[in-house]
Amino acid sequence: MNPDKRTEKSDYYSKNLFAVKLKRAYETAPSRIQQYLNAELAYVLDQIKPSDTVLELGCGYGRVLKRIAEKATTVVGIDILEASLKFAKDYLRGIPNIQLHFMTARNIKLPEQTFDVVLGIQNALSATKIDPPLLLSQALRVTKTGGKIILSSYSEKIWEERLKWFIRQAEEGLLGEIDYDNTGNGVITCKDGFRATTFTKEDFMHLVNTLGLEAKIQEVDDSCIFCVITKIT
Repeated sequence: MNPDKRTEKSDYYSKNLFAVKLKRAYETAPSRIQQYLNAELAYVLDQIKPSDTVLELGCGYGRVLKRIAEKATTVVGIDILEASLKFAKDYLRGIPNIQLHFMTARNIKLPEQTFDVVLGIQNALSATKIDPPLLLSQALRVTKTGGKIILSSYSEKIWEERLKWFIRQAEEGLLGEIDYDNTGNGVITCKDGFRATTFTKEDFMHLVNTLGLEAKIQEVDDSCIFCVITKIT
C-alpha cells in the first residue's frame, strides 16, 4: 500500500465498510437521516451549473456521483478503496460523464485549476482521516479560480437521529458495538476502533481562517452544516 494512504479512514473502511456494505449502511438510515441526506444533496445540486466539471473526494460506491452526473457536464470521483471503486463501476454503469480514479485526497494527482466545484461532503473531513488543512489545500489546487469547494458535516441538532443510525449499522454488523462511554458531543465511537467526529460551524471557521480564506458557513434542514469556499486567486 502506498504509504500516504495508510492512515486514511484508519484502514477501517478498507476492512469493514466498503462497496456493498457501505451502500447497505445508507439503506439502514432512519427517515430523519434520509431527509438529511436528501437535503444535503439538494443543497449541493443547487450550487452546480450544467456546464460545471465536478470532483468528489472520497466518492465511495458513487451514491452522490450518480445524482451530480444528472446535472454537471463532467463528474470525477476519487477514493482509496479499490473494492468500492469496483462496485461503483457497476453501480454507475451506463453513465458516460463519470470518471473514477484510485487516488488519495492527500495528494490529488490531477491538473491544477481543473474543477468548477470540489465536494467533500457527508462529513468527509472526518471520514477521510486526512489533516483538514492538507485536504483543503489539495482541493484548492485543483479548483478553478472562481470555483467552489463545498464541505459538510452534521449539525448538533440531529445528534440523536445520527446516533440511532449508527446503532442500526452496528446491529447489522456493519460497525462494531457502540462504545457509549466514549460516545457523545458529536463523536461516535465503536468498540472495534471506528470513530466518527463532526465539524461544527466554529471548526469550519477556524479551518478557513487558518488558511486565510473566506467562506459561507450555513446550516441546512436543522441537520447539515455547510462550508462553501470560493477560490478567489
